[in-house]
Amino acid sequence: MAAARMPQKTSGVGGSKGFKGSSQGSGSGRFGGSVRAVGHALRLPFAAAVRGIRKVTHAHGAGESGLGKLIELHAVNGAGDVMVTVALASTVFFSVPTDEARGRVALYLAITMAPFTLLAPVIGPLLDRLPHGRRAAMAGAMLARALLALVIAGAAAGGGLELYPAALGVLVASKAYGVVRSAVVPRLLPPAFSLVKANSRVTLGGLLATGIAAPIGAGLQAVGSRWPLYGAFVIFVAGTFLSFSLPPKVDSAKGEDRALLAADEQHLHRPLREPPKRPGLRTVGTAVTHALAANAALRCLSGFLIFFLAFLLREHPLTGSSAAVSLGIVGVAAGAGNALGTAVGAWLRSRAPEIIIVTVVAIVLGMAITAAVFFGAFLVACLAAVAGFGQALAKLSLDALIQRDVPEQVRTSAFARSETLLQVAWVLGGAIGIVLPLNGVLGLSVGAAIVAAGWLPTVRGLVASARQGGATRPRVA
Repeated sequence: MAAARMPQKTSGVGGSKGFKGSSQGSGSGRFGGSVRAVGHALRLPFAAAVRGIRKVTHAHGAGESGLGKLIELHAVNGAGDVMVTVALASTVFFSVPTDEARGRVALYLAITMAPFTLLAPVIGPLLDRLPHGRRAAMAGAMLARALLALVIAGAAAGGGLELYPAALGVLVASKAYGVVRSAVVPRLLPPAFSLVKANSRVTLGGLLATGIAAPIGAGLQAVGSRWPLYGAFVIFVAGTFLSFSLPPKVDSAKGEDRALLAADEQHLHRPLREPPKRPGLRTVGTAVTHALAANAALRCLSGFLIFFLAFLLREHPLTGSSAAVSLGIVGVAAGAGNALGTAVGAWLRSRAPEIIIVTVVAIVLGMAITAAVFFGAFLVACLAAVAGFGQALAKLSLDALIQRDVPEQVRTSAFARSETLLQVAWVLGGAIGIVLPLNGVLGLSVGAAIVAAGWLPTVRGLVASARQGGATRPRVA
C-alpha cells in the first residue's frame, strides 16, 4: 500500500509542479501571443499602405518594366530633398531678421548657386559618357546627399561655414540625380506606354512624397534643428539601396548615341568612327528647341518666384497671416498647380504638344501681368498655382516632343541635356529674385518679362511645327 501510495504522492507532487509549469508556460505563451497580435495590428496599416502604393506604382506593366521601382525611387528622392530644404530654410532664412536673412541667402546663392551654374552644363555631358553606370550614378547621388546631410547638421548647430559647400554638394547631387533620372525613364517604358504618361507617374510620385514629407520635416524641426537632416540621412541611405534595385537595362547604352551640335545631313550620317567634338541639342528639330526655350522661361520664373516671394511675404505677409503661413499658402498653391498640371498632361496624352506649350505659357504670362497690375494676396497665390500648373504641363509637352521628334539613338542624351538647361534657368531666375527690391508690382512685372522673353520668340516656330505635324523629323544613320 505504501509502495502504491508513494507513486501517487510523487505523481501528485510532480503533477502539481507539472501543472504549475504548464500554467506558467501557458501564461508565457498567451503573453507572447498578445505581443505578436499587437505587433501585427500595428504593422498591418503600414503593410497595407505599402501594398496599396506598390499596386499603384506597378500598375499597367510598370512593375514588369521597372518603371514602378523608378517611381518609388523618385518618391524617396523628393522626400529626402524636402527634409533638407526644411532644415536649410530654418537655418538660413527663418532664424534671423529679414535684412540679415537676405544677406545669408545672397551668400548662399553666391557660394552654392553660382558654382552650380558653372557645374550644371558639365553634369549632363559627364553622365552621357558614363551610360553603363546610371544605377551607380543615382546611388552615388543619394549616398552623397546622405553624408552631406550629416555635415550640414553639424554645421547648422555650430554655425560653421562648411554649411555652404555642403549645401552646394547637396544641390549638385540632386540635379545630377535629376539628369540621370530623365535619361533613365525612356528605357523603362512599359509596352504601349507613352513617355508623357511615364513621366507623369514619376512626377506625381515625387509630388505626393514631398507633400507627405514636408509636414513631417516641420515636425522634426520643432523637435530640433538637426532632426530633419537626420531624417534626410535615413531616407537617402534607403534611396542608395533602392537605386540598385532598378533593372540592369538601365545601365545599357545599346542603340544610343549623342545628340549632335549641327543638324545637317552630312553630320547626321557621319560614320561613328568620327564622332562630333561638341555634342548638343540642335539635331532635335526646331519644335524641340523652341519648346525648350519656352520651358526655360517657365523654369526661370519658378526660381524667381521662390526667392522673390520668400522675402516679399516675410516682409509683407498676406492679409491676416504670418510670414510662415503666407509662404505655406503660396507653396501649397504652387504644389497643387504642379500636381494638376501633371494630371492634365497625362490625360491629354501628347495631343498637340506645341499648341499646349504656346497656350499654357500665354496663360502664365497673362496671370503674371494681371498679378503685377492688380497686386494682391489672392492674385499672388493664383500666380503661384498657375505657374506650377504651366511648368508641369509644358515640361510634359516637351517630353512628348522629344519622344516624337528626336531619333531614338540620341533621345536619352537629349533628355539629359534639356534637363540640365532647365536647371540652369531655375538658378538664373533665383539669382534675379534675390537682387530685386521688395516691391510686389516691380517684382511681378519682372516675372512677366521673364516669361515674355521666352514665349514671344518661340510662338511662331511652335505654331508652324504644329501645322506641319512634326513631319520634319531628323534622322540618324
